[in-house]
Formats: sequence, structure tokens, C-alpha cells
Amino acid sequence: MKKRILILANLAFCMSVNAQDFNGKYPKTDKGNQVDEYFGTKVANPYRWLEDDLAENTKKWVVDQNKVTFDYLDKIPFRNKIKDQLTDLWNYEKISAPFKEGKYTYFFKNDGLQQQSVLYRQLEGGKEEIFIDPNKFSKDGTTSLAGINFSKDGSLCAYQISEGGSDWRKVIVIRTSDKQQVGDTLRDVKFSGIAWKGNEGFYYSSYDKPEGSELSQMTDKHKLFFHKLNTPQKNDVLVFGGEKTPRRYIGAGVTEDERFLIISTAVSTTGNELYIQDLSKPNSPIVPILDHFETTTNVVDNVGDELYLLTNLNAPNNRLVKVNVKNPASTNWVNVIPETENVLTVSTAGGYLFTHYMKDALDLVQQYTHDGKKVRDIQLPGQGSAGGFSGKKEEKKIYYSFSNYVTPSTIYDFDVETGKSSVYKKPAIKFNPDDYESKQVFYTSKDGTKVPMMISYKKGIKLDGTNPTILYGYGGFNISLTPSFSVTNAVWMENGGIYAVANLRGGGEYGKKWHDGGRQMNKLNVFHDFIAAAEYLKKENYTSSNHLALSGGSNGGLLVGAVMTMEPKLAKVALPAVGVLDMLRYHTFTAGAGWAYDYGTANDSKEMFEYIKGYSPVHNVKPGQCYPATLVTTGDHDDRVVPAHSYKFAAELQDKQGCKNPVMIRIDTKAGHGAGKSTEAIINETSDKFAFTLFNMGVTK
Repeated sequence: MKKRILILANLAFCMSVNAQDFNGKYPKTDKGNQVDEYFGTKVANPYRWLEDDLAENTKKWVVDQNKVTFDYLDKIPFRNKIKDQLTDLWNYEKISAPFKEGKYTYFFKNDGLQQQSVLYRQLEGGKEEIFIDPNKFSKDGTTSLAGINFSKDGSLCAYQISEGGSDWRKVIVIRTSDKQQVGDTLRDVKFSGIAWKGNEGFYYSSYDKPEGSELSQMTDKHKLFFHKLNTPQKNDVLVFGGEKTPRRYIGAGVTEDERFLIISTAVSTTGNELYIQDLSKPNSPIVPILDHFETTTNVVDNVGDELYLLTNLNAPNNRLVKVNVKNPASTNWVNVIPETENVLTVSTAGGYLFTHYMKDALDLVQQYTHDGKKVRDIQLPGQGSAGGFSGKKEEKKIYYSFSNYVTPSTIYDFDVETGKSSVYKKPAIKFNPDDYESKQVFYTSKDGTKVPMMISYKKGIKLDGTNPTILYGYGGFNISLTPSFSVTNAVWMENGGIYAVANLRGGGEYGKKWHDGGRQMNKLNVFHDFIAAAEYLKKENYTSSNHLALSGGSNGGLLVGAVMTMEPKLAKVALPAVGVLDMLRYHTFTAGAGWAYDYGTANDSKEMFEYIKGYSPVHNVKPGQCYPATLVTTGDHDDRVVPAHSYKFAAELQDKQGCKNPVMIRIDTKAGHGAGKSTEAIINETSDKFAFTLFNMGVTK
């Protein structure tokens, strides 16, 4: 007890220090003379040199910036207390839903604080055993398991590993009987699944390795290969793509009966062509099902010659159709499950179809037969997100998970014939959902559009405008933000914080119209939606400008960067993570050109250039303006959104900041865009974000 009193006394004493007393001494960032020209308009690009990740001066800049940032963070007296809270709550056993491959049942498990989750397996009635332990891939936990696929009989397994969070992967094949490697390790695989063709080999996708920096050089022409086991990778057969059929993204799958190869190709992140090849007939042609990129269509299942397709062709909220493979043109498609007012996705298991509808960003699930007859509504445990309802056709017991912002993810088993559901695995976490509240509200954006938002907090807090609040958003690429539990958010709420998530336009919560409402020349709608969410939280007395933090990653990092430069007084703290922040040049790096469907590019037209430049965060930092206390976060190995975006934005802010609010950049080394991060890395980064946020809000306890 005495020790606890002492800690609290020290905390209160240290918090008497003004959080804004930063001396403003940032590392020197040289300015170059680079000027770019767009449609006759010259645009200065003084920090262009930071795009060269291989240059010694860039590497030195990273070291110098991290030193200033961590010196600042080290002085926050309660930073370690937050880290201890996160570590304590994180330390519980986490188990994934099981899945059957061959004679084994597999599942992932993390004992609590393991850097990476371990893949286990067991025979029916047998003891569990470790199958793959990613913690042994590297000493520091920076190499992760990035994907795994089994042959149909379960005798072979191909798994991908990512080093330092990179999108470039290695693929290793092993026999499941003795875990011995088969053939050589495949290298330089990127944006790829693994699709087995019997036990002969598998299909995978990649790009030619770029010259110069793997991190930043453009990767544009995807290629689909077939790898035959026990042959050199250099002999792999090109199936689709390359110079003859150039596509930016190519993916492949094999139907469960192993009869058909399905090829999906795209030139952007939305819309795809679809092709099919009959593998039961040697040298059969690759036949188009859809030969344009205007809509999105994917194969869900097949029953003999009948293909089941999920499509938004003539159905912005999606519909399920079927067609005979002998005449697969869209004119022959027949509705199985028509479009409704809610967005539809479909999974299969046990010989049934499971429809997942999203109503105001919350899940509804139903079960159907393949002839479109509804079997039942699935009674979920509450309002939130349900994942799973997938499995092989012969499986009669399947699994799903359920969670929301205040309910830790619980796994349920489900009998496909009776519809009976029961708890399979409930986490033993030191968190009581009954102590918290999560509710949905609707607010009005600038143009009158109603936008949903989830607000979560500990019961009993006073709505007096002083609650530390994180407002999170994304708003792009047809991605929907549905409720899910997070240890980090739980710790934030335990400390009296409010966590709010706005379902902005640009996402997929209401189908294609919602996506279209926030892309290209409508992109400003996304930022206005986010601003309106902040104003709602303040108007309803949840928080105030001095207690509000804006948070988002990747496209959400763009969101934060754009809003904080548009409305500098909106919030006290800004947390742009791995953001797309130089909107005039994003399409020149790695796979960035594929994002043009959402953003457009500065080269498209004078009108598009001016529109994009009008919100591009790097180009809208104004000298002498007081911007929020800002902690930019990125990874030095991020080869999806290259760290130069964050580097240049931080340099602009540090040079032009007009008040004492600190501008820091925290650069993780041996880390990428976010996937595969170790437990320790996540806890450390979250501790730093929370400490920085609360410190700059002047919170005293």
C-alpha cells in the first residue's frame, strides 16, 4: 500500500510540469532545391532527398529524429505505468477458432505475451502439439508467419514468412507428417496467396524484383506462376500476367473440388476481371467470366458445373448469382440471393451458404441452401462483429467468433444442421464488459449526410467535456470499420478515456455509394465527416478540443494529416500512423499507383491536381500556424506506404510549427506497415502513443 501511495504522489508531482515545455530543438533537416511542375504550376519539394531510404543522410536523419523523440517520451513520468497496465491486461491466453486439415485440427494460440502466436495441432482425442512456432524465426520477434495453406489432403503445407514487416515474402513447403521441408525456399513473393493443385505444386503471385530500393521502387506488373514441387523457382511457369497481359494485381484460387483454377486480376484496389480454367482437362484454355474492371466479382463456391459468384454488377450492395461454367457470361447469371438494402458478403461451410449482412456497420448472419432457400437467422450473442462461418463441405460443426468494442472475442461452435450454437472458448481476461458501455450514434456531416459512430467508455464517467478522447477513422478503399475488442482500447477506457470510431464515407459500410461518396473528387467528404464527428463529441460534452486526439493509420493517416492541417484547432493531439501524406507523389512508390481508383493522381488532369494539392498534408503545412501536438509513427521497412511520406510531413511540421506543441516522429526499425508486429513492439508503441497523448492533454492522473 505504501508503495502505491508513493507512486501516485510521484505521478502527481511530475505532472505539475507543463507538457508543452519542449525546447523545440529538432534535428536539422536540410532543404533541397527540388521543384516539381504540374500543369504549369511549380511545387517545391525541399525534402525530396528523404525518399532515398538507402542514403546515409536519410539513415542519420532517422537516428537523430528517434533520439529526440525517445528523449521526450522518456521524460513522461507515467509512461511506464501505462506500459505495465498494457502488459498486465495483455497477458492472457488467446486461441483462434480451430480449422481442419487432413486428419488434424489446427489452431493458433498465444500464451499471453509471446511475441508471435504459435500454430498448434492435434488428432481427435489426442494431445496438442506445436506445428509451427514463429517465435523461433528470429530472436527479436520481427519475423512473422504471414500466411499458410494446406493441400486438400492435408499432407503438405506451404507457409509464408515476413521479415521486418515487409510485404516481400518467402514461401516454405513442409510435409505435415514429419514437418520436413520439401524443395527449396521460394523467395521474393509479394501480394500472394497459395493455391494448391493436388500435391503436384501450387500457384502464387509476385513481381520482378526492382532495381535499387526494394522499399520504394515501383512494383507494377504482377505475375501468376505455377511452382512444381522439387523444382527450382527459376523454372516456375508463368500462367498469367507479365508483358503480354500486364495487370497490377493477380490472385488465384482453386475450387474445393480441385477442378477449377480461378484467376482474379485488377489494375487498382477496386474492380476486377475474372477468369476460369478447367484443371480436369489438360491444356484447357483460360476463359474470361468478366473481362472488365468496372465491378467487383468473386467466386464463392461451385457445385459441379454451377459457379456461385458474389458480385456488385447491377447490385451496389452485392448479390449472389450462379452460372454454368460452359456459358459463364454475365448475361447468363441467375440470382440466388438478390441485393438488399444492406451490404452482403457470403461464406460457405457444411454444404450451406452463410450470408453476412452489414446493417449500420453491425453484423447480421443468415444460413441458406445453394438454391437460395433461407434456413434460419443466426442468433448472435449481441450487437457487434461475427467472423467465421466457414469450413469444408463435409464439416457439420463449424466455428465463429464474436466481439465488439467492450466484449473480448469469444469463439462459438455451430451445428450447421440444428443451428445450435454454444461457447467453445471464452478468454480469461481481466476485463469485465459489464463495467463498460458502447453505443451507436448518428451525426450530421457538412452536406447533411447522416454518419454512424460508435462511442465506448467506462460506465459512470461524467460528460463534462474533460474526458480524454481518441477519435479514430479510416474512410477509404471500401473498407468497413466494424466493432472489435482491443486490449489497447480497454486500457485507454480503464484510465477514463473515451474511444470513438466514425464510419466515414469512402468505406464500405453502406456499399458502393458510400465508397464512391468518399473517393477522388469526393475525398473532401471524408475529412468533413471526420471533422463533424469531432464536433459532435464536443457538442454532446463527451470531450473538448483540449482533450481530443485524432487517430488513424495508412489511409487513416492521410485522414489525420489532412484534417489537422485543415482544422488545426480541432484537437489537441494528432496521431497519424504509416500515413499516405504526400498525395502528389504517392503513386510513384511501390504499389501506390493501384490506389488511384480511390485518390486519382496529380497527373490525371489540372482539376484533379489542384483538388489533391488542396488537401495533401505535406503541401498544406503553413508557416506560423499552431498545429496539435503530433506524434507521427512509421516503420523504416514499410514497403506499402513508404516511410518517406511520414518523414516529409514531420519535417514540414517541425520547420513551420507556430507554437510549443511538440512534433515528434517515432520510427520503428525492422518494422513495416503493421502486419506481423511482435507483442512487445505493439505494447511499446501503444504505451508511447497513450503517454504522449495524455501528457499533452495535461492529464494529472
